[in-house]
Amino acid sequence: MCYLIAKNIDDVGCVALRTTHGKHLSSFKRSIESKVGYDKIQLVTISRPSAYGEYEPYHFVNTEKEFVHAVEAM
Repeated sequence: MCYLIAKNIDDVGCVALRTTHGKHLSSFKRSIESKVGYDKIQLVTISRPSAYGEYEPYHFVNTEKEFVHAVEAM
C-alpha cells in the first residue's frame, strides 16, 4: 500500500489517493503528467501521510477518477 500525492507547488495541501505500487500506478501517474504537465503539479508516491507533514492538509479521494478530476482542477 502507498499513497499517490498531487500537490500544486503554489498552494498549501494536496490530494491523496490510497493505491498500490506496480505497473498500473506507473502508467496512471504518467497519464496524469501528460495531461497537466510538470511545471506546477508535483506527483509523489509516499508510504504514509503522517510521515510527510510538508504536504498537509491532505484531501483524500476514493477513486482514480476523483483523483484525476481534483488534479485537473488544481
